[in-house]
Amino acid sequence: MELNKIEVVTEYKNLHIREFTDSGKYHRRVLTPDMTLADNEHQDIKDIAEELWTDEVKSAWNTFQTEQANII
Repeated sequence: MELNKIEVVTEYKNLHIREFTDSGKYHRRVLTPDMTLADNEHQDIKDIAEELWTDEVKSAWNTFQTEQANII
């Protein structure tokens, strides 16, 4: 797949990724600060995640996730 677009969304710096597939269609996915990026992840994505996913952002994301789990 070919990387087409990276958007940074919300205060938690989620990465919305859009890629072109070999068939010419779009594939979309979301990466969150609690994720470990694969070794074969596109370098641009790794660079943005490394810059934006600070310990502060990761902590805020974990707190948000915990709060959401307690609502259910």
